[in-house]
Amino acid sequence: MKRLRIGFLVSSRFAQSTGLVPAVMRALADAGVVVDVIHPTQGALDLSDVRVEDDLYVLKKTSRLALSIAGALHAQGAAIVNPFPVTVALRDKIITSRILQLAGVPTPATYVASHPDRLAPLLAQGPLVIKPYHGSDGIGVRVVHSVAELAAVRAGRDPILAQRYYAPQGRDRKIYVVGERLFGVKKVFPIRTEQDGQGEPFTPRPELCEIARRCGRAFGIDLYSVDIVESEGKPYVVDMCSIPGCGGVPDAAHHLVSYLLGAAERAARGLGRQLAGAPA
Repeated sequence: MKRLRIGFLVSSRFAQSTGLVPAVMRALADAGVVVDVIHPTQGALDLSDVRVEDDLYVLKKTSRLALSIAGALHAQGAAIVNPFPVTVALRDKIITSRILQLAGVPTPATYVASHPDRLAPLLAQGPLVIKPYHGSDGIGVRVVHSVAELAAVRAGRDPILAQRYYAPQGRDRKIYVVGERLFGVKKVFPIRTEQDGQGEPFTPRPELCEIARRCGRAFGIDLYSVDIVESEGKPYVVDMCSIPGCGGVPDAAHHLVSYLLGAAERAARGLGRQLAGAPA
């Protein structure tokens, strides 16, 4: 029987990584999977060599190069977790926010401007959370209460995304979705310590589960995470990620291995466009 092949598109710093992904790779190899580590940063890459050789690809890091290689593989029919167009959309908070709004997901009022000072009139209604529209890991996120604070926001060539700020009740709620399984972790933001990154597992109430599932249906995926802030008893989705780290999820490696094995098996049977709930 032909062995399954799974390729991981990772960053050049992967060799120093000791986190969840190496553990997932080892478990897959122990299960008989051929695991390929793909980080095309050593020397020049001949693009004619970029061809589909694995049953499934996992886009773990969305560096520009890794994302471009994923796009080239997608054009050749590769099965990718998560699908290339979805990953591109979720990297862009402008696109993500509008899709979630259209899906009826509760989100803060969201604005975009070409320069921070264009957001000044919105401060009359309360504070704003300023974010890079292509940001991740909380980098560059700040709460702005006044025009003076807004003036300190560095302007660049990229647009600025702003969301209405709601004071959170306790820690943020991170919901991880791995196939049919759903996990909740309470986390501190911003993360300052390794323990902050792990958070505290909790069982999400049905309302939060339905919100998280609605986010996945909006993009046709079932491997992702959503960040939810609860304020005055109301939940608001403030971010969504197509490459969940699963920090704080008990037995996370086991759940991810099971998910990836299922996706790779479907891809090997010629169902590459039907990855784990994604529309055909």
